[in-house]
Amino acid sequence: MPSVKNAAETPPAPPKQSRAGRDLPAAIGVAVVLLAALGIGLFLYPPVVALLAGPAAALGVYEVCRALAHAGIKIPVIPAVAGAVIMPVAAFFGGAEALIIATTLVSLVVITVRVFGPKQGMVLSVMGSLFALTWVALCLSLLVLLFQTEQGAAKVLIVILMAVGNDTFGYFAGVLFGKHPMAPRISPKKTWEGFAGSMVGSMVLASLLVALLLGDPWWHGLVLAFFLVWVAALGDFAESMVKREIGVKDMGTLLPGHGGVMDRIDSIVFVAPVGYVVFELLRVLQG
Repeated sequence: MPSVKNAAETPPAPPKQSRAGRDLPAAIGVAVVLLAALGIGLFLYPPVVALLAGPAAALGVYEVCRALAHAGIKIPVIPAVAGAVIMPVAAFFGGAEALIIATTLVSLVVITVRVFGPKQGMVLSVMGSLFALTWVALCLSLLVLLFQTEQGAAKVLIVILMAVGNDTFGYFAGVLFGKHPMAPRISPKKTWEGFAGSMVGSMVLASLLVALLLGDPWWHGLVLAFFLVWVAALGDFAESMVKREIGVKDMGTLLPGHGGVMDRIDSIVFVAPVGYVVFELLRVLQG
């Protein structure tokens, strides 16, 4: 029988994770709550869209700033985070023109604050600031602009569901069949089998959503899914590459089962602008 001392010193077993490295029940719970809040904003009380996008952009930019600090890139966090809130809110209330003005002013403020700071590392700091604001705040703001278009609520919902579906289909296909990594040096758990599952599942889902929610031809969903799945995968790889370069495992720990906010929205921030462009092109082609 082990002594009381040895038993007390025995570390607790870590929580069991799936083969994909996630706490799946927690991840599903968080996703359901966030989707429910998004649904309220899209279809019941539109200002909730801004209330979700602003803080999400701020938290995402904060996580990127904190992660870059591990690599010695010091970003003026307060103006960057404040600007990240302003950009999607400006897009919601003022449209594309307000977003352009807000992005320009926020970038100038962040650069000015950094210029009057320490000279060492100034260039990397300015570049890191613009990188964080563009990657997170601007891309989420484009999703807000999509909300302002005709049938915008349904289009935003489709893009979000596509991002979530891409992760879900890829997860299960990767767990069941994954054997061949897509980019083992960047993200060894992403496999070609998982990617194929994402593509097939997303095409079926997009075809149904486009036909049911928009009343558009089902093949529009195939076009949308093709581009969004590729871009979502690139988004995952981009964040993994950044995390590996700066030596962090997760961008944060705010969301159970996901890590940080950026670990949840990494696909969304990439598919948002592409979804906007694809929907606009399909609208033009349809006449």
